[in-house]
Amino acid sequence: MIMSRIEAPSDAHTGGLTDRLLAGLPPEAVLTDPDVTASYAGDMAGFCPAGAPAAVVLPRTVEQVQHVMRTATELRVPVVPQGARTGLSGGANATDGCVVLSLTKMDRILEISPVDRIAVVEPGVINATLSRAVGEHGLYYPPDPSSWETCTIGGNIGTASGGLCCVKYGVTAEYVLGLDVVLADGRLLSTGRRTAKGVAGYDLTRLFVGSEGTLGIVVRAVLALRPKPPRQLVLAAEFASATAACDAVCRIMAGGHVPSLLELMDRTTVKAVNDLAHMGLPETTEALLLAAFDTPDPAADLAAVAALCEAAGATQVVPADDEAESELLLQARRLSLTALEAVKGTTMIDDVCVPRSRLGEMLAGVERIAAKHGLTIGVCAHAGDGNTHPTVCFDAGDPDESRRARASFDEIMALGLELGGTITGEHGVGLLKKEWLAREIGPVGVEMQRAVKQVFDPLGILNPGKLF
Repeated sequence: MIMSRIEAPSDAHTGGLTDRLLAGLPPEAVLTDPDVTASYAGDMAGFCPAGAPAAVVLPRTVEQVQHVMRTATELRVPVVPQGARTGLSGGANATDGCVVLSLTKMDRILEISPVDRIAVVEPGVINATLSRAVGEHGLYYPPDPSSWETCTIGGNIGTASGGLCCVKYGVTAEYVLGLDVVLADGRLLSTGRRTAKGVAGYDLTRLFVGSEGTLGIVVRAVLALRPKPPRQLVLAAEFASATAACDAVCRIMAGGHVPSLLELMDRTTVKAVNDLAHMGLPETTEALLLAAFDTPDPAADLAAVAALCEAAGATQVVPADDEAESELLLQARRLSLTALEAVKGTTMIDDVCVPRSRLGEMLAGVERIAAKHGLTIGVCAHAGDGNTHPTVCFDAGDPDESRRARASFDEIMALGLELGGTITGEHGVGLLKKEWLAREIGPVGVEMQRAVKQVFDPLGILNPGKLF
């Protein structure tokens, strides 16, 4: 119903859009050349339609964002906020005739406070840039998506993204203390706090985290920081089956260990990484488990985990000798999705999270689905928190293979729900998983979420068609 109000605005409403935008923006901030605007049409997700923007705006100030939203409200023009467009759910995809609001130029780190252990940033700050900046103050910003060298803090907030360190440090939502948000009508809302504690009123900050730009435009964020931990050391364990590797994960977590990282790569992923980067990973393994500790005595922790891996049936356990070797192993894990894309040229990356205790069932089920559809599906996973990334590799030029890829993707999500999991642990819903969100949260859940959307965006102009 929200889409029907704004997806086809009349010429009378949109006429003069560019002139109206330019009344409050410098000329270089408004792009209208179709060849240029087309490059902003979508993110990295497949099977998600993308429309043709009427304009792309690149603001540098909060006031400029407010001007865009006031103009859009008056003309009833949809607005699609974007960061670096590294998302994997179609959440940043344009709709026909929309204004794409790219926040990449708002990229200032406004404050770093070692005493309060916070950073105040604009949404276009690159995740890795922030991490390095706070590191110079002896601080640490933990959320580290695999795309951390290119993804933005605003995008991370929009999708409630995670990363390799979530098993110990948690996801983006746990580090967002406060936000400045431009609402659909151009008003500026401040939520949350700068203090270590605060429980005044409803937690609107958490509401915006993961809302995928459907409730407002984040223009400033207050982020919690931690003291910088010691350098982590990594252990690699080979297993003759994915089931055995998942058993090791359960033993590690049940044993009370708190690794800074616990990642799994199946044989398909290991081979793909070797083919791409010639890293010499052991292709004889059925599953490779990476565990890391950033404790004062990581060697002792790794030794304890090594014993648990061996008890679970590891065929070989190799602790890294130093930081350089540890970083090489982590680089292999970070290359997983890029390497799998090179297998057939196109991938559909699933993002199903299940209880840790059912991780083995999830991987076994994915293997059955791959065999059923005659497809290559590699799995890399944040095993420590049950977040799997089954990645369907296919030839987009082959209609039948594309059909089978989509069918397998849906079956994997159904499997995740059957195992008591969720359709997305960190990538978001966007366009790709709209139908599955409705299945997961049920009709009452959908009704309540639509009601929240109506309060913040009564005209339905903010990122229309996403989530539900």
